[in-house]
Amino acid sequence: MIPRYSRPQMASIWAPETRFRIWFEIEAHAAAAMAEIGTIPKEAAAIIWEKGSKATFDVARIDEIEAETKHDVIAFLTHLAEIVGPEARFVHQGLTSSDVLDTCLAVQLVRAADLLIADIDNVLAALRKRAFEHKTTPTIGRSHGIHAEPTTFGVKLAHAYAEFARSRARMVAARKEVATCALSGAVGTFANIDPRVEVYVAEKMGLVPEPVSTQVIPRDRHAMYFATLGVIASSVERLATEIRHLQRTEVLEAEEFFSAGQKGSSAMPHKRNPVLSENLTGLARMVRAYALPAMENVALWHERDISHSSVERMIGPDATVTLDFALARLTGIIEKLVIYPDAMQRNLDKLGGLHNSQRVLLALTQAGVSREDAYRLVQRNAMKTWSEGKDFLTELKADKEVTAKVPATELEELFDLGYHFKSVDTIFERVFGKA
Repeated sequence: MIPRYSRPQMASIWAPETRFRIWFEIEAHAAAAMAEIGTIPKEAAAIIWEKGSKATFDVARIDEIEAETKHDVIAFLTHLAEIVGPEARFVHQGLTSSDVLDTCLAVQLVRAADLLIADIDNVLAALRKRAFEHKTTPTIGRSHGIHAEPTTFGVKLAHAYAEFARSRARMVAARKEVATCALSGAVGTFANIDPRVEVYVAEKMGLVPEPVSTQVIPRDRHAMYFATLGVIASSVERLATEIRHLQRTEVLEAEEFFSAGQKGSSAMPHKRNPVLSENLTGLARMVRAYALPAMENVALWHERDISHSSVERMIGPDATVTLDFALARLTGIIEKLVIYPDAMQRNLDKLGGLHNSQRVLLALTQAGVSREDAYRLVQRNAMKTWSEGKDFLTELKADKEVTAKVPATELEELFDLGYHFKSVDTIFERVFGKA
């Protein structure tokens, strides 16, 4: 997590001050629950909450204690005792460190998920606006990077919208899966803590009780969460890569907004590079990289070990902060994307109408020509266009074998650009719903 790719709201979730505040809330709510069922004095629970809620936890002091104890939770509890006083002896009754750590991590991941869902909503809003703006803007569709058949730029953006709508649903599901609380004590048997305490704390922290924990919350939940972040990052990269291709000089159908005073190259003053999209490609690689160690964390020894701990201290903040930044940057790119409809039309026309080859092929088969012969007839005329720059329709009209089956006037009708867009409304209705 570095400042260059961090936004304050997401970064604050992972700040030590936030972590210690969550730890305190878990401990204080647990004390309140114990007081309700009579295992600690109610007066003690009230003092714990009153003094702790007003305190500013001293990160440097906690670090100082940890340097001696070599245990972060004990260091925090020691500092909390300095704040609370004698009643602190009722803090952490029957709990183990993982109860606090895992429940805190769940809270942090839920809060991060909420920000990421909001980020995706912003991406969706930007995509929707630009998709409708260019719903009927013709452009060439490409397969293998080669001209295929016409589409519209709006349909391209609708595709991205549908993809990020799926991302949103996955993020919502991942949030739900990771939002569990475990306050079950050593090896998860509730030997020294009443299960009702877990239920109480879970409700207060916006979580649900983990059905069965060993001493830790099962890490398959976290693996799914980070895998979801990786899939979303891949969708970010897919759209960023599309923009990078469209900005190539030979294509130049769309490009990132180039602001006044911006410089593209230290050596070449003319350069306008897709630096933001390239940056997103790199950030996506990092987010995906965090998914594998999360999956490897699933296989812990017996009831617990701490091989997952160091991993999560890094991937928790880094993956969420990086994806948050990437989604915000992607929203800005989409909102300000400069689109060139004239260039799209020029590129569409560049191959002399070859994008209509399938229509001609189908017309010949409908006229009684075998598919193999129809393909041969269309391809031999298409290759003249491809290799010699001939006009495809002109070549077809001059081919007597073709016109014997499909007259010239019917061939001309097959070159109607609007034909390719007759189902655009249907696509938009499927993606965005009825207007």
